[in-house]
Amino acid sequence: MDREQAAKIHEHLLDAVQAIRRANDVLFDFDKETRKKFAEYIGYINSDLHAEMLPIIYDQFPDLKPVHEEIPEICSTLLWEDVRLPPSITEADIDGVIFSVLKPQWRKTALIVHQAHDKSAALGWPIEDEIFVARLEVLAEAGRIDYQGYLRYWRHSEVRLP
Repeated sequence: MDREQAAKIHEHLLDAVQAIRRANDVLFDFDKETRKKFAEYIGYINSDLHAEMLPIIYDQFPDLKPVHEEIPEICSTLLWEDVRLPPSITEADIDGVIFSVLKPQWRKTALIVHQAHDKSAALGWPIEDEIFVARLEVLAEAGRIDYQGYLRYWRHSEVRLP
C-alpha cells in the first residue's frame, strides 16, 4: 500500500469511527433490550477499528496518525440489569452517591465516576466504576439527569443535574 492508498483507507476508517459514534448516540435512546443486542457488537467494531485496522496504517505512515485527537473508546458494557449489589447497598444508596457529586454544570462522565467511586470507597463499599456508569444510564433514561454523548465513552460524554 502506498501513502495515497493509505490516506484514502484512513479517511474511510475515520468516517466509520464517526458513524459508529453516531450509532451509539442513537442506540442510547432505544430500549434496554435493543441496546444490549447492539452494545457488544459495536464494542467489537470499535476495538477492531482502533486496535487492529488503524494501527496498520499508522505503523506504515505515522504522519497520518492524529496528533491531538484522542479516539473515544467504550469503557464498560455493563448494564444495570446485570448489576448485583451487595445486600447492604441499595439502588437508592448508589443514586445518593451519584447525586452528591453531580452539579448543574456539565462535567465529564469519567470525573463523576471517579468521584462517586472515591465516595463509595470512603464508605467502605466494594463498588466498581462500571456500576456507576450503568446507573447513570438508567438515571439519564428516566430523565433524572441530563447527558451529552454516549455515556459508555466516559472521557467523551458529560452529565449534569437537570
